[in-house]
Amino acid sequence: MSEQSERRASTGSASPGTGGDYDPEAIAVRDAATVMILAGDDDPHVLMLKRNARSIFVGDMWVYPGGAVDPHDATALADATVSGLTGAEASYQIGIDRGGIAFWVAALRETFEEAGILLAHHDDPAGVEDLRDLPSGIIDLSPPDVTARFSGYRDQVNAGTRDFIETVRSEDLLLDGNDVHFIGRWVTPMGPPRRYDTRFFLTAMPDGQVPLADNDEAVDHQWVRPADAIRRNESGDMVMMTPTIGMLHRLARFSTIADAVAAAARGTPADDEHVRIRFDNEGPNRIAFPGDLDYDSADGRIETGILRWPSQ
Repeated sequence: MSEQSERRASTGSASPGTGGDYDPEAIAVRDAATVMILAGDDDPHVLMLKRNARSIFVGDMWVYPGGAVDPHDATALADATVSGLTGAEASYQIGIDRGGIAFWVAALRETFEEAGILLAHHDDPAGVEDLRDLPSGIIDLSPPDVTARFSGYRDQVNAGTRDFIETVRSEDLLLDGNDVHFIGRWVTPMGPPRRYDTRFFLTAMPDGQVPLADNDEAVDHQWVRPADAIRRNESGDMVMMTPTIGMLHRLARFSTIADAVAAAARGTPADDEHVRIRFDNEGPNRIAFPGDLDYDSADGRIETGILRWPSQ
């Protein structure tokens, strides 16, 4: 055995909600999607949710809204409900042959289910040949009657008695695929009883809406400055997984939401940074980015990460 293989590579913090007997080699890796939602204009904050301690995966940890891609996210009707993005464009952006829009659908569905935020606008296709020409204004959920109606929808979607896509269409809405940008991909390491291949997205918080944890999968929410979140993870006040911390490090490089979103919008596969995990480092600095002095000696196989979010 080589000296390097004897060293222990960090796999991030263990979830307090995990445990039990299972074979890590037999754990299927599921597709998933998550969204970093920003607010604060010239003082960027990111929305973070605290997972229920009973959750099998990352229980009691702080995460961005998100979850697994479900079969209902990958239908022709779901594809047609996303505006500003074709199937070919979506698949190219995230590096698969087909079916890419399902990741956007999953990200926006989970955002509605877990945080009560609906990134959608009114469908008004009359005379519009390309859905990307539609206005990007997101639906205002602040009027009391609208708040009550969509809160009821959310409860039913979470209970499994109402379909998310059918709900969106029943209100003559389209999901926003134009202003929700792909910024990265992380594959969790062997070990937990659930594993995910997760695409990360970025968007700005819409006006006329407020986040509200569902008190099921998510039991709390906070708007946090990235630097503060990194420090709170280090102190143990906000425990996070490696991918969550990695995205916070990049967000901390931007001084405004406009700059962060513009960088995400212009990212291409040529900007991909393959991050690595430092050996024997379980702290917030376990992630090695290209250009770091120890990048070549870090592990590029465990907890694989690809960041597409150019900071220059």
